[in-house]
Amino acid sequence: MPARTETYDTIQARIHAAAAPLGTAVRLLAVSKTQPAAAVRALAARGQRDFGENYVQEALAKQRELADPALCWHLIGPLQSNKCREAARHFDWLESLDRAKLVPLLARERPAELEPLQVLVQVNIDDEATKSGCAPDEAMALCGLVAAQPRLALRGLMAIPAPHADAALRVAAFRRMRVLYE
Repeated sequence: MPARTETYDTIQARIHAAAAPLGTAVRLLAVSKTQPAAAVRALAARGQRDFGENYVQEALAKQRELADPALCWHLIGPLQSNKCREAARHFDWLESLDRAKLVPLLARERPAELEPLQVLVQVNIDDEATKSGCAPDEAMALCGLVAAQPRLALRGLMAIPAPHADAALRVAAFRRMRVLYE
């Protein structure tokens, strides 16, 4: 575990150094998928609060084991409609909303005593067959559906550009996302 602790400290230092000139706060999302609850607990003890999980069932097991209300759980993987109830009740963020049929399910299942579910609409910006996400021309309509639900809070867009060797192609994908966001 010491190597992970050193890596965590190095990453946090780099984040703070990069964000300081911008005068903005940046939070690290630690992707805890496939990691045991003990690893999540160790990072939480160092101050990490946001954890990303790909699979609802794996996250629920960790949440039960850790039972720490100070942790913020992000679902970062594709969501199946049969998992909407658990996602709406046990996550703080859904960073991978990719289709309209999930919106009413999530809104209906989000408990009134919880803050609205924070939602990012996932866009398949490079039209990759192996990636989830709505088409860029569908993003506005999907955002409108989310924004109309009081139990959901539209927070923005998310994309995973194609892993091009040419950095200019990756930058171009993020530029397209910026235009779409604006």
